[in-house]
Amino acid sequence: MTENVTIGQYFPGNSVLHHLDPRVKILSVILFVAAVFMMENMAESSLLICYTIILAGLSRIPGKFLVRGLKPLWWIAVFTLGLHFFFTEGTIIWQWRFLTLTLEGLRQGIFVTLRLVLLIFMASLLTLTTSPISLTDGLERLLSLLRPLGVPAHEIALMMTIALRFIPTLLQETDKIIKAQTSRGADFSSGNMIARLKNLVPIVVPLFVNAFRRADELAVAMEARCYRGGQGRTRMREMKIGTGDMAALLIAGGVVAGVYLLRG
Repeated sequence: MTENVTIGQYFPGNSVLHHLDPRVKILSVILFVAAVFMMENMAESSLLICYTIILAGLSRIPGKFLVRGLKPLWWIAVFTLGLHFFFTEGTIIWQWRFLTLTLEGLRQGIFVTLRLVLLIFMASLLTLTTSPISLTDGLERLLSLLRPLGVPAHEIALMMTIALRFIPTLLQETDKIIKAQTSRGADFSSGNMIARLKNLVPIVVPLFVNAFRRADELAVAMEARCYRGGQGRTRMREMKIGTGDMAALLIAGGVVAGVYLLRG
């Protein structure tokens, strides 16, 4: 299961994206998210898809590894497509009994699913090309601009990074629990919806127990290393925004501007 999840994992490399300042990558992802939610037609979609493919190529991460991270989302994509296909009113293009496929539902379902895929793909690309330490430092530097408002920048950045790192860990724990329960005779594939939900109890309970145990172990390890927050901490490598970083940020801004202009 964990081999199909790329969000939260880091893929060591020496590509252009790996060397970009983490603050620039985070801001570029934020701009990309804004562009995705502005997307309304095929021209805008093509621009964002091309931009995503170019970034994937620059990352030098194997394509199979990137695409594999989208596999766990297939059932969400199918559900989203069906929800929009058959429950959106408009021009009917196909009908069978109570199922009605409309032109507007077809268009909306495709765009919503494409938005989901692009967002997950770009989030995976961010974590794959940015080490956890760099990601934490980048988030903290950006959030530090809100410190005059009382925002705890270091704590928020640390929590977000730990949450990302826990995704593959929890999925690995889930996989182990499912295999252990299956070996004891548990059946998770038969029965109606209510029966299947009840069958999830032997998975959810030990998963929560393991999650709290890991969180407690992490807290003890941080205290043993005299962790006292971000105040007074120094860094081995200071982040500096160079010419390449500014160029990458301008390109991301140009993509957003291009999507806005193509809204027509």
